[in-house]
Amino acid sequence: MTISRSRRAIIKRAATQIRVRCRSYGHDVQQTADVIRTELPEVQPLEAWRFALGWPRSRTIERVGALYRSRGLLPPGLSESMLCRWEHRPYEKPSPEYVEALCAVYQALPRQLGLERGAAHEVAGWGHATRYSASGPTTRGLPARESVVLMTTSAGLPAVRESLHLALLADPAGSSTVTSLSEAAIEHYALGYSKHPPHVLFNEVHAVRGLLTQALTNPLTPQPIGVDLRRSLGWLSALLGNLAFHLGDATGARVHFGTAATYGDRAGDGRLTAWAWGAQAMVARSAGKHTLALDYAERGLACAPSGLPHVQLLAWAQLPSLAALGRERPADAALADATRELEADAQGWAPGRFGYDIAEHSLHEADAQRTLGRAERAAASAEQSLRATTPGTPGWAAASLALAQVESSAQPSDAAQRAAEVLDRVPSARLRATSRDRLAQLGTALGGTGAAGAEDLRERLRLLPPLIDASGVAASA
Repeated sequence: MTISRSRRAIIKRAATQIRVRCRSYGHDVQQTADVIRTELPEVQPLEAWRFALGWPRSRTIERVGALYRSRGLLPPGLSESMLCRWEHRPYEKPSPEYVEALCAVYQALPRQLGLERGAAHEVAGWGHATRYSASGPTTRGLPARESVVLMTTSAGLPAVRESLHLALLADPAGSSTVTSLSEAAIEHYALGYSKHPPHVLFNEVHAVRGLLTQALTNPLTPQPIGVDLRRSLGWLSALLGNLAFHLGDATGARVHFGTAATYGDRAGDGRLTAWAWGAQAMVARSAGKHTLALDYAERGLACAPSGLPHVQLLAWAQLPSLAALGRERPADAALADATRELEADAQGWAPGRFGYDIAEHSLHEADAQRTLGRAERAAASAEQSLRATTPGTPGWAAASLALAQVESSAQPSDAAQRAAEVLDRVPSARLRATSRDRLAQLGTALGGTGAAGAEDLRERLRLLPPLIDASGVAASA
């Protein structure tokens, strides 16, 4: 049975009143949950227990994250939408690992939460005699995503660094093996860029750059090896700049991108130099310095190799800068050149942070068309970008919010709903500063519309944890 949103709001208020009443009677959580289920029969056990605790879903997610960290693991990708499904659809149960985590933070047994899976689990440790606690059973490979087994950040990233460190211990001054492993590490980080929270990947890339710096400054390093090490240091600096930008650190990003451009020049790597100048254009544009951004874009285009690197500089750096300056004809020409070159490329795209694909191309086109006031074209490009992304990823979030920005004037309710879905599906630590900027712009645009969901969106944005707090602590995933 489908329950309307208005009825859900009534249930939530009633559950709060029941909890207050039960507390005055001295009832424990189980007794309170039982009363909630008796008086509100639509409520399932998992949601009833949360209501009895007086927790919003965000607190459950925070407690699960803290549990993972206490066990030396990165938190999983638990979202409010996942928890909502488990609460409202008794036939859709979480994986055993999530059951364990929920039992731990709620201090309950699976059967109390309606999460029992049969006698086999009772025998295997889901017993009736004791409650789970944060210091309870040993972790059994907790998931990075629901029902998906992936190499965890806590295992995969440090292992790459340690292997490179071992190679450097064998050859402190560097060697062809060290440079080959360095290039492999950079590829690993670039291809897995979106799989990790930005601050986690930043720390790993920074540590690896430090290892290579030691080899570069070794007086015994051969000159050809030194060139290759400089190239690797440049690409690692480019990664650090991009990560800093996605963490909202524009000044740090400028420094890292400047270093990347310098080492690209020293190593004779035109692709690296061009990409670094394009990234500088991105940072300048985010600060509203569009003339400077255009200058950076043109410097990048001057040294960009033909093919995808040149296409990327046209669409990522030059096109949005021209659009922001209101230079309509040059912007159209840049887009036409980029599209023509992309279609002429034999492969047409390349994966990874330094690659380029149709999703990114369409996103840049959507932003430019919206800036130029062409809503229909912008919406079509944003939809194309959205179709080319995987739901829940940073690229999906960017495309969704780009489409919501287009919808905000004519379809404000749809825009608010689309933004809320992004907040539901993307954990706060994985919500990049660029997407947060789009959300903030949406909140402002929807402020005076009175559209359905607009007020809820503004409240959620107000409560959104910062990527880096005032004490310099990164948000947990």
